[in-house]
Amino acid sequence: MSETLRGAAVIGQSGGPTVVINQSLVGYIEAAKEAGCITRVLGARHGVKGMMEGDLIDLGAETSELLERIAKVPAAALGSVRMKPGPEDVAKVIETFKRYDIRYFFYIGGNDTAETAHIVEQVSAEQGYEMRCFHVPKTIDNDLRVTDHCPGYGSAARFVAHAFQGDDRDNRSLPGVKINVVMGRHAGWLTAASALGRRSDADGPHLIYLPERVFDPAQFVADVADVYNRLGRCIVAVSEGIHDADSKPFLQVYAEQAGSALAGQKDSHGNVQLSGTGALGDALANLVKVHMGGIRVRADTFGYLQRSFPADCSAIDQAEARQVGRDAVAAAISGEYKSGSIAIRRMEGAEYSSETFVTPLHTVAKHTKDMPDEYISGHNNVSQAFLDYAMPLTGGVEPMADLSNHPTT
Repeated sequence: MSETLRGAAVIGQSGGPTVVINQSLVGYIEAAKEAGCITRVLGARHGVKGMMEGDLIDLGAETSELLERIAKVPAAALGSVRMKPGPEDVAKVIETFKRYDIRYFFYIGGNDTAETAHIVEQVSAEQGYEMRCFHVPKTIDNDLRVTDHCPGYGSAARFVAHAFQGDDRDNRSLPGVKINVVMGRHAGWLTAASALGRRSDADGPHLIYLPERVFDPAQFVADVADVYNRLGRCIVAVSEGIHDADSKPFLQVYAEQAGSALAGQKDSHGNVQLSGTGALGDALANLVKVHMGGIRVRADTFGYLQRSFPADCSAIDQAEARQVGRDAVAAAISGEYKSGSIAIRRMEGAEYSSETFVTPLHTVAKHTKDMPDEYISGHNNVSQAFLDYAMPLTGGVEPMADLSNHPTT
């Protein structure tokens, strides 16, 4: 065990925000203010961008009352960034660290964020500048490796489950086909959460399409027709990342076949635009209309609401998000670790509980985690094993109720 390192600490937030990301931020602030070896508690505006530019604020000066309010605010209070820093960028970051005697670096985010922390660790070591570099997990995609689940997922899953419950009741009132596109470019964890409010096969979503399975448009139309013919209506949950057997995004295939300009559209990261415009839902709705005639078909794209809706948080998600922030500081000042990512382990027992542990940064960086096969049922549904896994993270989803329909006398 090495001697306790003394110096300032800085934290940044990166990637797509969540509704509980500031719980992790406040957990860090609380624990860092309590740590005798941390001389200043700093935050960087817009992640590594702020660290490169020296755009830092004194988080240690914030009152406990304000921090408790900030913890309940969705999205990144410090401002987020989507940036993979190169060697020159990291050199600027470390220059800032040296200027402020920053010896503790914490970064809240997903797998790319863990990779950035890993790079900072390596470059600082090459320069002989001693630091502690820790990744604090966050993503509604729930696709980080090693950890059982990711802070942010439980609340987003709760929102999706409730949204589909409401849409299902709407669809019962005015029957037709309703298609909802849910976030998830590579993994279907969030789309799968649409099933958490179902009581039986009669409840929507009746069909769930995930990136972990090949999407066949002809089979999709047949599936919708089968449900519609059986129930007189159909609710569909679709991940934005659905693709063909060659891993080509469905929207790109559809646009190329239709000769549409959508085929060339890219997002800010150079990826094929999957859902931000509503085009995916429109394309799927059009398929249904063409093959099923004049039935009522609608499509929605949930978009950013999934990760920033403040009124439907999971209490468990909030508590765990706060805890990973605190435990990152505890691990950093313990002298036992020079770097790492905080992961969550689910404990055995009838009642849900969890604990955290430290995993090396390289085990989380770069790569993502798909849903395992045992959580998927066929090509268009999820299994009971997934429901058992995800439900505790949401804090529970109350079933809907129906009128008894007692006949008149």
